[in-house]
Amino acid sequence: MSIEKEIKELAARYRDYTAENLSEIVKIPSLSGQEGPVIEKLKEQAQEAGFDEVWIDGLGNLIGRVGNGPRKLAIDAHIDVVDTGDLSQWKYPPFSGLIKDGMVHGRGSVDQKGGAASMITAGRILKELGYDGKFTVYFTFTIMEEDCDGMCWLYMIEKEKFVPDFVVLTEPTNLGVYRGHRGRMEIEIHFKGKSAHASAPERGDNAILKAAKAALGIAELHKRLRVDEFLGKGSVAPTIIESRSPSQCAIPDFCMLYLDRRLTWGETKETAIAEVREVVGEEPEIIVPIYRRESYKGTVFEQEKYFPTWKFPEDHPLVRSGAEAYERLFGEKARIGKWTFSTNGVAIAGRHGIPAIGFGPGNEIYAHAPNEATPIDHLEKASAFYAMLPYVLEEKIKGW
Repeated sequence: MSIEKEIKELAARYRDYTAENLSEIVKIPSLSGQEGPVIEKLKEQAQEAGFDEVWIDGLGNLIGRVGNGPRKLAIDAHIDVVDTGDLSQWKYPPFSGLIKDGMVHGRGSVDQKGGAASMITAGRILKELGYDGKFTVYFTFTIMEEDCDGMCWLYMIEKEKFVPDFVVLTEPTNLGVYRGHRGRMEIEIHFKGKSAHASAPERGDNAILKAAKAALGIAELHKRLRVDEFLGKGSVAPTIIESRSPSQCAIPDFCMLYLDRRLTWGETKETAIAEVREVVGEEPEIIVPIYRRESYKGTVFEQEKYFPTWKFPEDHPLVRSGAEAYERLFGEKARIGKWTFSTNGVAIAGRHGIPAIGFGPGNEIYAHAPNEATPIDHLEKASAFYAMLPYVLEEKIKGW
């Protein structure tokens, strides 16, 4: 029997197992910084699946190992989720983990605990097949991505010195093979004014008016940003404005304008700041904020809120291996694409240049939305894909 047929049969046999594991972890709320209980549940699932080794790193990421080859393949899922929003918009309770109508329902089922559940099954499949190839396969269940994408991986790479050769991101792709996405950064612009009584505004220098004028300039800047054939157009948008004044009857002497900047190929932190400076002039202070927050383990690992763009060509060995794994398993060509949003790839590929692709169950349109649900069919196919990939990589990467 061919390896792809064996893997497909095992993925089908464990279809309900995968769905039930996902249901269990969806039932555990895990906002960024509060992931401890779901990490413990996933650790239990990985151990029960027979992983060779399972441990929690200094930040709080869970890492499981299968195999002992000289090369490292990491398959990643962040397991924190966003909040629920307006509960009246949910058909079923968001943390029900309900299995119904061929779907697993609940917050995080798409973004992205579905990937995590499929990874557990993939590890079990590899163990049952007795995988002893050229890869050590690491399954990483990472934290705080929703709060600061990539920070968990910066910690693993820079503090734990964990540097894989290849990475698969299991963010939702609707079972497409993704090869990149735009980067992003956050920018604060600080405008200073002069306070005066609001009954005589001409005596002061209104910081809100300065920020408002700049916001209109930013809207014009957006229109002329760079376009990449694959990743699309860069974007910039004011998202927060905050002012400070001695009273509501006084001219504000400070105003902060917050920008969300999406970076296409060829755009960097430096080019983005230069463009904003051209709009606002030399006077305002422009700041890229620093992320600082304790993990559930009490560890702080700070980083600048700059998340670089990344992409790999369609003929890259990892992209080709992903496409071939899909075709051999499912008998059709893989859809090659990109995410609209940002992932842990900003650290893995964007900052550190480690080759990465995406393949995940669920449709990204349901990420962060009410009535989030993932098809069990997707979970089964994703678990087969993750188990198949190391076999295909060994064939594609010659001379190892």
